[in-house]
Formats: sequence, C-alpha cells, structure tokens
Amino acid sequence: MPRMAVFALGDSTLGEAVCERLRGSLAPHEERDFEDGEHKIRPLVNVRGRDVYVLANLAGDADQSADDRLLRLLFFIGTLKDAGAARTTAVAPYLSYARKDRQTKTRDPITTRYVAQLFEAVGTDRVITLEVHNLAAFQNAFRCDTDHLDANRLFVNHFVALVGDEPVSVVSPDVGGVKRAEAFRERLEEALGRPVGKGLMDKHRSMGKVTGDVFAGDVAGRTVIVFDDMISTGTTMVRTAAACHERGAVKIHLVATHGLFADGAPAIFDEPSVTSIVVTDSISPFRLDRTRAGDRLVVLPVAELFAEAIARAHGGGSITSLLETGG
Repeated sequence: MPRMAVFALGDSTLGEAVCERLRGSLAPHEERDFEDGEHKIRPLVNVRGRDVYVLANLAGDADQSADDRLLRLLFFIGTLKDAGAARTTAVAPYLSYARKDRQTKTRDPITTRYVAQLFEAVGTDRVITLEVHNLAAFQNAFRCDTDHLDANRLFVNHFVALVGDEPVSVVSPDVGGVKRAEAFRERLEEALGRPVGKGLMDKHRSMGKVTGDVFAGDVAGRTVIVFDDMISTGTTMVRTAAACHERGAVKIHLVATHGLFADGAPAIFDEPSVTSIVVTDSISPFRLDRTRAGDRLVVLPVAELFAEAIARAHGGGSITSLLETGG
C-alpha cells in the first residue's frame, strides 16, 4: 500500500483485519488524553500526497461516547488534511446520529445533515459507511462523495446454508424498513432459486413508546427472517417475533446489521420464540451478557467487505458492482 495509508481509531481489531486482507498493516498514530478531558490524535507517518482511510466506529461504548468518537474522528481528519494528505476517507461501519434524518416533531433537529456538515467542514473527501438508517437522507445530506455498503451478501450466505428446503418469509418490523427488507428478500430468493414470502409489521414510535399491532404477510408454517438495520433495545424485534409466532411461524430469526443492544437488550434474549439473533461485527456486542445470549447469537464479520470497498475506492473501481456481484 505505498500510496495508501489506513488508520484505525479506538479499537483496532476491525482495522487490523481489514489491513490483513489488503496485505498491509495499519499506519501508526498517537492518541493522547489530557487531564482536563481534551485530547489530540496525530499520525506518526508521513501522509503528504497519500490516499488516507480512517476506520472509526462511531457507536458509543463504556469508554467513549458517540460524541467523543465523532469528535476524535473529525479532528484527526482535519489533522491529516493539514499534514498534506491528498485525499481523506472516513470509514465508519456505524455512522452515529443517522437515525434523526427528518423532523417528526416541531423544531426537531436533523442530525444527519449536521453530521454531514461537520465532515465537510474538516475537509473529508469521502465517507464509506454500512447500512444507514435512511439511505436517501444519507445521500442527500452529504456534498462530499459517499459510498453506502450493505451486508446482504453476508446474510444471504448465512441463511442459504441454514434454511435448506424450508419455506421462508422475510418480514420488515416497520414500514420504514420495507425497502431494506425487500432488497434482502430479493437477494435471498435469487440465491435459493425459489420464491421467498414477505411480511410487514406496523409500528409507530413517539416519546420512546412503540405502538401498532397491524400485521400483513404469510408466515404460517414458515421460517421467518425479521430483517432490520439495527437492534437497539430489541423492543421492535420482539413485538414482530411475537406476532409471527402467533400466526404460526415455525422458526424466527432476528437479523440486523448493527447490534447496539442498548442496556443489554434483555427482552430479545428472553423471548422464547426467537431461534437466533444474527448481526455483524460492525459494533462490538460489549453490552451483552454472552452467557445469556448463548449460541443463539451469531456475529458475521465485515472486514472483507470493507477491505474490498477500500481497495476499489483507492483503485477507482466500482463500489456498486461490489454490492451487485458480491465481490
């Protein structure tokens, strides 16, 4: 990687796995925290004229909040530009503040747009992320180049091997996720070579409360895959799983790209109708009691996907074809 440099802020596990697939190594950097809570990050190698990629997970954890992680990434990108980097790309497997993408109440913030403006202000040339909450809002918010990845290939490969000849349906747990679930359903149907059913659960969220009990779809006697972008508290997924179980689903798999598992998401692991919970390692499931989760939790790695995306971005290749052809 002579003209490319890859840094990883915070936990470098994913960064190291990505670089291994790129046949290189992470570029070294220094992160220093000061006594008053301020901090600095600087590269320890020359980046002048280089194509630089910075991997940073923007989900808060026990050590750093989402705000901390976002600000550190922004400051580091600004530092790289000041140091003469030819191009800087933020690689954020989980992009924080992407859920608030429109005003649902009077004087609501639109944080997706504000975050985009912050990235642009420090000179970010490109943003690569995985499964944002609202793709259209993400694409419209940024004026710099953006690449949006999905984990459909990983999930399809997992379930093709798992379901065999069982009849299958893919269910969206809310109206907003219908297009996302349908894209996965079409890929799964193509891979299986037979029809895959669909379903939808109605949901309305206001002031932190979820309501709505309208269900449409064919799940009786089927293996059901409830598909969403993230699992936070697990409330939405559990409601949908219960509705599918009541309507005769034989097996129920809960699938989401990002496993936030807020407060350990106890409800999702206490629901007896759930066969498995499948997520990627875009976020480390540090909040989980792994004993409680048991073998029902499946975590699929995303390093290969991001390595290929970085390689194509660096070489001028097509990210779109990566998603269409599966690499």
